[in-house]
Amino acid sequence: MHYRYLDSPLGRLLLVGSDAGLNLVHMDEQTQMPPQPGWTQAQRQLDEACRQLDEYFGGQRRCFDLPLAPQGTAFQQAVWQALLEIPFGETRSYRQQAERIGRPSAIRAVGTANGANPLAVIVPCHRVIGSDGSLTGYAGGLARKALLLELEGVRLPAQVSLML
Repeated sequence: MHYRYLDSPLGRLLLVGSDAGLNLVHMDEQTQMPPQPGWTQAQRQLDEACRQLDEYFGGQRRCFDLPLAPQGTAFQQAVWQALLEIPFGETRSYRQQAERIGRPSAIRAVGTANGANPLAVIVPCHRVIGSDGSLTGYAGGLARKALLLELEGVRLPAQVSLML
């Protein structure tokens, strides 16, 4: 596993990847995840991920084209795959996500799986909102969720914009 840090509008991100693909994009500033035993500092291995993230934050990229290798249960993998299907600049409710994976009564479980998403920004869990249009939980904090949605052109209620 290789790791690298990237400064972004969200704060410092920790990126971790293996030969299989990108394993982790962590908003390091919030929980200070240190490099784990066995991880080595990336030389050039994560350059493409950093380039694409920079393009996204700069408004030049709408989707990512990277090999991904998140670790999770079959249910989590299904939820994360469904997140990848939400287009740039659009949102879905947790209920819609549960229906999308064929588990309409698993709304809370979908929320939990979103919260466990190891690939922040790349796997766009920030695009999932409450059925009433409200911003709800986000591991990186609601201000970051609002920032990402505004970056994508999603119109937010005025009181949400004030959080930024």
